[in-house]
Amino acid sequence: MSSTITIRNLEPTPLWTSFADLNEVPRPSKREERVTQFMREFGQRLGLATEVDGVGNVLIRKPASKGREKHETVVLQSHLDMVWQKNADSKFDFDTQGIDMLIEGDWVRARGTTLGADNGIGVASIMAILSANDIVHPPLEALFTIDEETGMTGAKALPAGWLKGRILLNLDTEQDNELTIGCAGGINVTGSMPCATQAAPKDSVGIRIGVRGLKGGHSGMDIHLGRGNANKIINRILYQAAKKFTLQVASVQGGGLRNAIPRESSATGAIPTKNRQDFAAWFVGETEAIRREYSVTDPDLKLDLEFVAVPEKVLVAADQAKMFAAVYGCPNGIFRMSPSIAGLVQSSNNLASVEMSGNKINFLCLARSSVDTERDEVARAISALFESYGATVEASGDYPGWQPAPDASITKLMSKLYNEMFGEEAHVSACHAGLECGIIGSHFPGMEMISFGPNIYGAHSPDEKVQISSVKKYWRFLLETLNRIGEPK
Repeated sequence: MSSTITIRNLEPTPLWTSFADLNEVPRPSKREERVTQFMREFGQRLGLATEVDGVGNVLIRKPASKGREKHETVVLQSHLDMVWQKNADSKFDFDTQGIDMLIEGDWVRARGTTLGADNGIGVASIMAILSANDIVHPPLEALFTIDEETGMTGAKALPAGWLKGRILLNLDTEQDNELTIGCAGGINVTGSMPCATQAAPKDSVGIRIGVRGLKGGHSGMDIHLGRGNANKIINRILYQAAKKFTLQVASVQGGGLRNAIPRESSATGAIPTKNRQDFAAWFVGETEAIRREYSVTDPDLKLDLEFVAVPEKVLVAADQAKMFAAVYGCPNGIFRMSPSIAGLVQSSNNLASVEMSGNKINFLCLARSSVDTERDEVARAISALFESYGATVEASGDYPGWQPAPDASITKLMSKLYNEMFGEEAHVSACHAGLECGIIGSHFPGMEMISFGPNIYGAHSPDEKVQISSVKKYWRFLLETLNRIGEPK
């Protein structure tokens, strides 16, 4: 409680207080009922017109401050849900507990879990503006969407005609010098491969292998950093161990959410007792080789080996070989760089999860691209691979990219304002993450949109943190934008 009180005293106090209130409400993606109710009650307490649509999106309307009544209506938009990731040793329950926050120097982070600054700082900013009586602003529509992180189903389900504003400020960018005017679309690819098991051979020893300590991160914003993928690393070990020491796999559990680069994976299996000593020695050498390869991107990588009870069942050799080949062959990371925007990843894939469940091996991927046709081509490539090994494949949850409009009036206004306030040029660009702007724009053609926010590092991982000084800078920029925006034409 003391850390929350300290956070409530940070500047700007209205924003941090709102963030602390928000983080007391469990709000993992797909389970936003409580935070939807929280936001409904928040708007009603303020006496503002508050609506909730059929899926749980919330819209709160606030009249203009005095003298701004004839200005254009501006939409402030953020998503209510958060990525629920925690360290393996954390006992945290995202369904029942509020986030346990702490301050470290110029940063706010959580103890062993994601912080929810993505997109909680944006939500809290809007709450602070709605609550204030001393902020100059045009007529406002505050749109809080659900399920952005696992399919953007909230944005997809927005009621026709719900929004009247023609300018939208999306508060979901994670670098305070960036103005984002475009983003990638995405599509979920799920492969389900049938598998058979047999009794573990006699005269075997059981093993458990673990991969942990990887940085992970956002599968869009961090995909270009070359960080280790736990599913790929453990598959490398298992494949070689099967060839060299007749390892037979009993279980695999790696990764989790599609939009998070997998940080941890574990597997159990059996090897002939006669190979135990040689396998242990080889594992030490292989571990050192892998750690050297990832020493820059993932300096805390650890690979564990434990001898355990022999499992009752192991995969039959043919299905084990198919699993190894599918994971090895599945593209992971950058698929193509943008030929027109320097440094921008155009297309990628994240092999997010590999899991044995019953008589199936399931593979979860998220393919992204700023070009919708190329997004679909990446999905087809992944599908063809899994299908070649007998898997059933489903592509679902697709959402469009957001095409940049560099000449839009909101882009020009905010670029000029940033330069005036901070004495430098803003970085106007597209990003490889998925933002809801593409979907919202498809619902409301002609809407001008831009995304910005404070410095948030490590999003989608327990390393997530938000910079206190950057939040101050972002808040000033947001308020001055509202002061200048939406003048009558």
